[in-house]
Amino acid sequence: MSSGDASPRVLTIEGPGSWRSRALNLVLRLASGSTLNPDADFAALRERYERMDARCFPLHRSVRREAVDCDGVPAHWVSVPQSLPGRTLFYLHGGSFAFRFPHAQTAFAARLCRQLRASALVPDYRLAPEHPFPAAPDDCERAWRWALAHGCRPGNTVFVGDSAGGTLSLVTLNRSLRNGEPLPACAVLLSPAVDCTLASPSLTDNHRFDAVISMPRLLALREGYVPSPELYRHPDVSPFFADFTGFPPLFMQAGSTELLRDEALRVADKACAAGVDVEVELWPSVPHAFQLAAFLPEAALAMKRITAFVVARTGWVP
Repeated sequence: MSSGDASPRVLTIEGPGSWRSRALNLVLRLASGSTLNPDADFAALRERYERMDARCFPLHRSVRREAVDCDGVPAHWVSVPQSLPGRTLFYLHGGSFAFRFPHAQTAFAARLCRQLRASALVPDYRLAPEHPFPAAPDDCERAWRWALAHGCRPGNTVFVGDSAGGTLSLVTLNRSLRNGEPLPACAVLLSPAVDCTLASPSLTDNHRFDAVISMPRLLALREGYVPSPELYRHPDVSPFFADFTGFPPLFMQAGSTELLRDEALRVADKACAAGVDVEVELWPSVPHAFQLAAFLPEAALAMKRITAFVVARTGWVP
């Protein structure tokens, strides 16, 4: 693919969305209706969210979760009976840099492992606001270096990241590329947040439709994660401002009505102009990070499309 006049492949999924997706949007809108402020008790919120996570996302008995220390970064390996040696997903979880949902995220990683017959390494990077930037990207970079040093073959590895994890995936790719370190075969990014200046048009256009994220919430989370406005355009904070030359193939999915829709489109345009193989899919009427909700028919279809992209770039037999 030549640079300059190239355009990314963007597929808009047609249709109104499933009734389950519309119902989930309603539930999420009610659950996230309260405003988050920078002085909130994040520890108490995490306990509340993780109790809800454990209740709503029980793990199947076949999922194995094994703790590991990645050079000081706590992490865990997720595997299923279908996992084959040598196939690795380096999965960076979302949660607005401030939260984690261990059951939902492990269940998602396990479903993807089952589809691709792989295992997933999931770093538990430090969370803001107690640990602001650059703690999270430093931990992700350290965990990736640990994986490489412990037998992870780059050409047999795929980066996967949802929401803030998509952001951190791009940051880790950029850091590795600039340091001359090995890169994975490809990366799957689910609704990444790529521009901390909050310049994407969809942040305004979709403010009435997004059931999960709001602009006040984004502003509060940004204040907790980024210690200074001078860092907003730093590529380790906002990977949109990185040089994408040399990046591996990128596959992105986002909701057509979510606030972060244009984040994916803008980074796809810039990466494609730099000669990167890029595909983007926009899904109708789905909530942010809908792929984690296994009961949605859209999530099952999205998983199949992720699998097809990864198989085409890795040569794995699913």
